[in-house]
Amino acid sequence: MSDPLSQVVELLSPRAAFANVVSGKGNWAVHYSEFGKPSFCVVLEGSCRLTVRGHAPLDIRAGDFVLLPTTPAFTLSSFIAAPPVHFDPDQVAGGTQELRYGEPTGSPDMRSLGGSFEFDSANSSLLVSLLPDVVHVRESARLAQLVQLVGDEASGQMPGSELIRSRLIELMLIEAMRATTTGDAPPGLLRGLGDKRLAIALKQMHANIAHAWTVEQLAAAASLSRSAFFARFSRKLGMAPKAYLHAWRMEVAKERLRRRDMSVTEVAESVGYGSASAFSVAFARHVGLSPGRYSRGVEVTG
Repeated sequence: MSDPLSQVVELLSPRAAFANVVSGKGNWAVHYSEFGKPSFCVVLEGSCRLTVRGHAPLDIRAGDFVLLPTTPAFTLSSFIAAPPVHFDPDQVAGGTQELRYGEPTGSPDMRSLGGSFEFDSANSSLLVSLLPDVVHVRESARLAQLVQLVGDEASGQMPGSELIRSRLIELMLIEAMRATTTGDAPPGLLRGLGDKRLAIALKQMHANIAHAWTVEQLAAAASLSRSAFFARFSRKLGMAPKAYLHAWRMEVAKERLRRRDMSVTEVAESVGYGSASAFSVAFARHVGLSPGRYSRGVEVTG
């Protein structure tokens, strides 16, 4: 698999933790304290206002999708101010009943489906590094369908639901990342993939991370001069080409060590190192642990 987005999502191994319906009527406001885990929401009907700590208020309406990679404190409300009701997200997570804000009866002015997900991978910080604090995709029918399916699986408890939810979350993340490549992604892979010329070089790097890529080879793939490619790549990715390749090699190595189905020597060769000793030095410098200690630590804590 050489598609960078697919590789990132596969490495993260996401799975849905919960999803439930939220509705509101009249004048209302709810304030959630910091959650720390990735969360998502799609507006099914009507509209409301989302205010995430540190960001300007955001009006969201039917069909809109919002992803908060770390879910800081936020307020959800109607458009007319009301005293906020405080919620602890850890107590709400996992509930199966519809959450109702504002007036308890009558047809709601707003309905949404929201939830959170977790990662089986030790590399969950990857998502935070790739995406802005708030991902807002307007009127995405594909994302709305995916989130609705996540909700159906979360409430249905049918055989195979856990596997289906994890696959749906993978698709949802890829759709959100696709939208972000043309938006306000921070310096990193998504911004690089939004540049057609850099995308060619990035796909080649990801297709063969063990190759000893030179800047000249990558510049030729992108049809740019060496200096133009280096400057453009460094600006869009936030690091030089070789630094990016090294960082990605280390992320892949961490996941392969975590699985514990390859020896350190095999992992070293698979990510482009000619010897286990050279790999061990590079890995320890990047991660802070030797490959062996990292693998044993994951086994004990994971």
